[in-house]
Amino acid sequence: MASLLIVEDDDTIGAVLRSSLRAHGHEVSWSLTGEDALRIAGERDFELVLLDLGLPGLDGVEVCRRLRARLPWCVLVILTARHDEMDVVVGLEAGADDYLTKPVRLGELLARVRAHLRRGVSRTESQQMLVVGRLRVDTAARRVWLGDREVELRVKEFDLLARLAAEPGVAVSRGTLLADVWDEHWFGSTKTLDVHIAAVRRKLAEAGAAPQISTLRGHGYRIEPPSDAAEGDPGA
Repeated sequence: MASLLIVEDDDTIGAVLRSSLRAHGHEVSWSLTGEDALRIAGERDFELVLLDLGLPGLDGVEVCRRLRARLPWCVLVILTARHDEMDVVVGLEAGADDYLTKPVRLGELLARVRAHLRRGVSRTESQQMLVVGRLRVDTAARRVWLGDREVELRVKEFDLLARLAAEPGVAVSRGTLLADVWDEHWFGSTKTLDVHIAAVRRKLAEAGAAPQISTLRGHGYRIEPPSDAAEGDPGA
């Protein structure tokens, strides 16, 4: 059983989601406004949040940002009636791990919730330090450094970087990344992967000279190992 939070201002949708998730054994709280959701999130921890972006009052994207700050290890799934790609990207960049567009098919939503929760439970952290040039990924402590500077990553961002750093120089397919970082039976949008890759690249770039994460058109991604010259240069 997981502790879930629904943030949805539509009474009918909220009631259906709460009833269905409770029927599947989860402990469910429901907020009608972003302000109330933030209050509740400050009082208790949740494993997963379903957040409607089209909220009255405080904008759903801003609620997403604040929830991510208060619940850094929680899975955030946004629900949106906005079909514009930029709205979805903004939501993901604000801290969401995944999204579903309305009208939401209940079976798909329940499967997606199961996938996220199963991935969180089954993930094991090996006791090792992954090193790619100046990049160090501590999989036990779930911390990342670039040189002497620590890089703050969200849950899926960390998992994605750790997966790539485990095999520097190896091309990892999109399907493999989605299976290893999200779930082996993942059927959500692959846009989620692209947005998370972009976020990892941006945060590493802000921290300094980082190993390149290359896009392999039609296949996936690869983190580039340092050249011998760069690796031997203490100023690299």
